[in-house]
Amino acid sequence: MAPKPYLVATCVIAAFAAPAAAETIRIEMQNLGYSPATVSAHVGDAVEWTNGDFLAHTATARSKEWDVMLLPKKTGRIVLKRPGEIEYYCRFHPNMVGRISVAE
Repeated sequence: MAPKPYLVATCVIAAFAAPAAAETIRIEMQNLGYSPATVSAHVGDAVEWTNGDFLAHTATARSKEWDVMLLPKKTGRIVLKRPGEIEYYCRFHPNMVGRISVAE
């Protein structure tokens, strides 16, 4: 028996309408820098920083929207809630800078 055209169309539409699964973007803090320093993400994605240095670091949004402090060898994360460009830095080491481009 041949598939019904409306059933095939419904399945195709549902496949394209399904929201994408959120991702986790991982950033390493090492050698007094973020690696990678620039990342792209989507609303709903998580950003996870891991401090591989022997010093404490932060990932602090210039907008003051969030401030993640990490002791050595620890991990912290945020979930991105709105689109836009986010610049961030380490409060302890202001030359450590990063950027997140967040799409819808």
